[in-house]
Amino acid sequence: MSPIPTPARRPLFAVPVAWACLASFGLTGLAHAGEVEVLHWWTSGGEAKAAQALKATLQAKGHVWKDFAVAGGGGDAAMTVLKSRVVSGNAPAAAQIKGPSLQEWAREGVLAQIDDTAKAEKWDELLPKVVADIMKYKGHYIAVPVNVHRVNWLWANPAVFQKAGAKVPTTWEEFFTAADLLKKAGVTPLAHGGQNWQDLTTFEAVVLGVGGADFYKKALVQLDPAALKSATMEKVLITYKRLKPYTDRNAAGRDWNLATAMVIKGEAAMQIMGDWAKGEFIAAGKVPGRDFVCAPAPGTAKAFTFNVDSFAMFKLKSEAAVKAQKDLATAIMSPEFQETFSLNKGSIPVRLGLKMDKFDDCAKLSSADFVASAKSGSLLPSLAHGMAVPSAAEGALKDVVSQFWNSDKMSAKDAMDKLASAGRTK
Repeated sequence: MSPIPTPARRPLFAVPVAWACLASFGLTGLAHAGEVEVLHWWTSGGEAKAAQALKATLQAKGHVWKDFAVAGGGGDAAMTVLKSRVVSGNAPAAAQIKGPSLQEWAREGVLAQIDDTAKAEKWDELLPKVVADIMKYKGHYIAVPVNVHRVNWLWANPAVFQKAGAKVPTTWEEFFTAADLLKKAGVTPLAHGGQNWQDLTTFEAVVLGVGGADFYKKALVQLDPAALKSATMEKVLITYKRLKPYTDRNAAGRDWNLATAMVIKGEAAMQIMGDWAKGEFIAAGKVPGRDFVCAPAPGTAKAFTFNVDSFAMFKLKSEAAVKAQKDLATAIMSPEFQETFSLNKGSIPVRLGLKMDKFDDCAKLSSADFVASAKSGSLLPSLAHGMAVPSAAEGALKDVVSQFWNSDKMSAKDAMDKLASAGRTK
C-alpha cells in the first residue's frame, strides 16, 4: 500500500506495533452473519442518543449492532484504532470519517462501493452535488453523509447589544462599529478561544465575508497561489487582525464552549462558531430569537460553510455482513434518522426536502440557506473542520493563521507568503 501523509507526516497505516498486536490478539475475526460493527466517537449527550436510534433501526431489521465507540470528540484516538484494525485485516463495517480523508482511505483500496444502494435511493437527487462529490471516489459512492453543521455563524447576546446601543452586524464594518460601542460599555465584543482550530474558524469566516464565495474556493479549497498572495487576501488578513483587540486577554487556550458561555452570561457580546454552539445556549435554557441571536457571520449571508459527518464503508467478505452494511447506509439516509440525529446534535439534515417543523428557528434558517447556497454555488467546505483540503495542507495553513493571529511582528504580506508556501504542502 502506498503511504498517505497526515499532518504529522506519518503514513496512514503507520500505527504503533502495540495497537496492531492488540487488534490481532483481541479483535480477530470477520463480522458474522447480519452483524454491523460501527466505529464512531458519539459517546456523550445528544450524539449518544442518536447512535442508539441508529442501533435500534438496524436491530429492527434483524441485524446485530456491534458498537465500536472510541471516546474523544476529535476522533484522533478512533483513527489510531481503526488503522490497526484495517492493517490486521479486521475492518469494521463502517467508520466515522469525513472530508478529503475519505479519498485518502479509498486510495488504499479498503473501502467498498455502495453505488447500488445510492442509485436505488436516488442519493444524487437527495444531496447537493458538492456534498455528494465528497462521498465519492472516482465517481463511486464510498461513504454516506449523516448531517450538516453550518460553520459561518455569528452568535450574539441581544440584551448586551441593546444596553450598548449597538446592532448585530451584517458586514465587517458594522462589526467594528458595534465592537467599539460594546467595548465602551465594558463588554468583551468577541468571545474567542485561542486554539488553532478556533483561529482558523474565525479566519475562514473573514475570508468568505471579505472575499466572497469564489475567492474562498480559490484560496481555501483550490489553494491557488495567486489568490493566497492577492490584494484581496491582504485585505482579509488586515481585517482578521483587527478583530484581536476586541477579544479578551484570557482567550489563549480557552475551549470553544467556555467562549460560548461568555456570550450566554453577557460577559461577551458575540462569538463566531459553528452551530454546535447552539447546544450550549439551549442547555442553558435560552431561547433562540429572544435570549440569543443566530446570524450568518458578517458578509456571509448568501454563503454556507459546511462540516458534514459521514461514515465510510469498508470492504467485507460475508454476504450477510454486506447486507447489514447496506441496510446501515439506507438507515442513515432515511428521513426518520436524519431528523432524529440532527434534533439531538444541533445540526440539520443533509438530505434535501425534509420538513423542518420540529426544528428551531436557527436550524430553519440554516436549512433554507443550505438549499439556497447549493443552488447558487456558494455552498462551501469548511477548511477549519477538515472538509476542504488534505489534512497535511490544513495543518500547515492552520499553523500560519495562528502565528499571524498571535504575532505582533508578522505583516500581512509575510503571512501571505507563508500561506502560499503552506498551500503547497502535500
